[in-house]
Amino acid sequence: MSKISLIVQREYLTRVRKKSFIIMSVLGPILFAALMVLPAVLANLEDKEVKTVAVIDESMILTSYSGGKAETTIPETEYLKFVALQDVELESLKENFSSTGYYAVLFIPSNIINSERALLYSDKQPSLDVSNHIRNALEGEIENLKLVANDIENLDEILREIETSIRVSSIKWTKDGESMESNTGVVMGIGYGAGLMIYMFIFIYGAMVMRGVIEEKTSRIVEVIVSSVKPFQLMMGKIIGVGLVALTQFLVWIVLTGILVAGSSVVFGDTLQQQDPTEQVAGSELFAEQDAVPLQANQPGEGDQILSDIFTTFESVHFGKLAAAFVFYFLFGFLMYASLFAMVGSAVDNETEVQQFMLPITIPLILGIVLMPNVMNNPEGPLAFWFSIIPLTSPVIMMVRMPFEVPAWEMALSAGLLVLTIFGAVWLAGKIYRTGILMYGKKVTYKELWKWLRYNN
Repeated sequence: MSKISLIVQREYLTRVRKKSFIIMSVLGPILFAALMVLPAVLANLEDKEVKTVAVIDESMILTSYSGGKAETTIPETEYLKFVALQDVELESLKENFSSTGYYAVLFIPSNIINSERALLYSDKQPSLDVSNHIRNALEGEIENLKLVANDIENLDEILREIETSIRVSSIKWTKDGESMESNTGVVMGIGYGAGLMIYMFIFIYGAMVMRGVIEEKTSRIVEVIVSSVKPFQLMMGKIIGVGLVALTQFLVWIVLTGILVAGSSVVFGDTLQQQDPTEQVAGSELFAEQDAVPLQANQPGEGDQILSDIFTTFESVHFGKLAAAFVFYFLFGFLMYASLFAMVGSAVDNETEVQQFMLPITIPLILGIVLMPNVMNNPEGPLAFWFSIIPLTSPVIMMVRMPFEVPAWEMALSAGLLVLTIFGAVWLAGKIYRTGILMYGKKVTYKELWKWLRYNN
């Protein structure tokens, strides 16, 4: 046991002292936060170039005259303008289009109501935003005309009065009778992130074990090492040592992430202060006319509401339980897969021969990632249940289900089967490792691996 401890100490200290480990331990939470924030920032970046679209309206649906001058009724935006053209032939405009400075030409035929088709000409592919803006304007105006034809007037005013936006809040009852608000989308995001982290840690650090075995084997250092320790002790020392490195990095990420979350909650604290949702509904005169304006005025912005949902859901999720489950499924899932990775590393002479043996091992992990969306949509379904019980996929799938409150007996069954499977995986890896670690210059096949499993020495 002391020899395994020495190997564990060597593997652990060698890796945690590397600059790459220190840098990634610090930058990891920042990079994950950037991955969440950056898409939202980029989505808000708009093209600042002003686009002018010329409008030739034969139907006169979107054109009005003021002082003998034609004006289009298509609503404009800050960076999208419309100009109505009079007495201009479309063909002549095409010939001199590059010199006009227009972004595109919108041609509305006289039979637009029947054909339901307008033409947008340009010397480049118009953007989706421009096409959607024009389509919405045409649809709205034609719908107005059809409603007027059916004696329905003042459509805009009617639509404004009946426009309704409903936000469905999930209220979770606890065993103590308390009510806690949560957001299903945020819970799904937490589950997805936890499952993805398990996949990444197992795959990255399991591959690290395999590469370490291959390096020691190809450099012949392993021949010196096994003269002092048994091959099984060497294998277990490497697996445990690398596993502790991964766990250390995970704990550092948890602490730094907690600091980032706490800092964010302080920054957005005033925005996120809200009443209990049940009290809001019960205490409001929802249909009182005099309260309609104040209710609308007090509504938070969309961005503030999203942040509020995120932090409120964080409070409803038991992070202690989630973190404990993550540590358990990572450690035991890593131990199972790292044993198999070490087995592969001992059976080959270089990384070019790894692929044929890696595929059967990585398929369950990849299958877990593929099934994550289905599990999040139905976390209590048979698909989610069975794949969270099967040991080869349970580390990923069970973490996806954890934020949705998995029954205790299912967690116990999943954990028990995973622990039992580890013994089988370690035994299998140990049988092949002690033979393959000293085998050189021979291309290994599955038939050869089967022979090694049957050796009694």
